[in-house]
Amino acid sequence: MRDPYLYEGSDVLKNKLDIRNQDLLEGAEADYVSLRLKDIALNPLKGDYHTPHFLKMHEVIFQDLYEWAGSIRTISIYKEEDVLGGMSIEYADPFDIVNDLSRSLKIMRTSDWDSMSPISRAHKFSDCLAGIWKVHPFREGNTRTAITSCCQYIDEMGYPVNRDRFEKNA
Repeated sequence: MRDPYLYEGSDVLKNKLDIRNQDLLEGAEADYVSLRLKDIALNPLKGDYHTPHFLKMHEVIFQDLYEWAGSIRTISIYKEEDVLGGMSIEYADPFDIVNDLSRSLKIMRTSDWDSMSPISRAHKFSDCLAGIWKVHPFREGNTRTAITSCCQYIDEMGYPVNRDRFEKNA
């Protein structure tokens, strides 16, 4: 099946800048996204951490690059991962994304963070982040959106996260 997100005959995502070279697009994406992430860090995106808020987070981060920023992907995706020996995680089917994402965000929102020990809180935060990430609701930008949204949420709960590891391993 042809990927409607790609330029015909290439592996480059269609983008607002009409960049058709993958290396150039990655460079532009890094520049634009870095600016948007810095802005969100300084001015958190207001919202209730339900699905529309999560979609808005993606839209804000990727608005300069993709027409589909903030929109749920319409195709199944497979991403070969070196750490999995070239295999892919089984991401949510496009028809299940809304329900799976809503369920994962609800688990995060309804957790009793105040009653947890710091270690339990760290484990729960990791589980929530992984659950949201595994849905992979977008064609691109899932990890950056999940990390940004989850970190902003836990900051608001009064348990700020040291983002050094995320930034060094982006």
